[in-house]
Amino acid sequence: MTENTWSLYVDGSCLGNQNVDAETPAAWAVVIVVGDNGLGRGSGELHEEFADHVITDELQDDYIGAQIGSNNTAELSGFAAALRWLLIEGGDEPAIIRADSQYAGNLACGAWKAKANRELVAHVQSLWDTVSELRPLSWEHVRAHRGHRWNERADHLALRKAQNESPIPLTFWKPGQR
Repeated sequence: MTENTWSLYVDGSCLGNQNVDAETPAAWAVVIVVGDNGLGRGSGELHEEFADHVITDELQDDYIGAQIGSNNTAELSGFAAALRWLLIEGGDEPAIIRADSQYAGNLACGAWKAKANRELVAHVQSLWDTVSELRPLSWEHVRAHRGHRWNERADHLALRKAQNESPIPLTFWKPGQR
């Protein structure tokens, strides 16, 4: 891992996550860090963080294929947002996306074949392919709720967005604080 490697932590959140439909509140978050060693102790420096709701309305401009709000569509939407950020950032530095969803990571990079959420997965895989042509790109699984600072921060942002609440500013937030 070099100083020039982007670390993008992605997480999704869904309220309830049972009997989900297009109205189920779900959201994703991306936390972008520079100089992170990936060990979870919070190394590196926060570059940017953002979160939004899973869009399930085909008529909205930001619709990318999620038909329901769920943890899986939130995680995949987070991957899409991270990949879009890398495209807009425009550099060629290596990037690693870290997520606690093996489902989303393996679908995003094409290691697994989608059995559900096919339109959303196709969108994410297309972004993955485009970004990986421009820079070294990989993903890594991070164990959830184990005190990994940046993964916990992404979890916090996604949950707060799903709840329509403001996140705690990073200077006052501690890992594990949902």
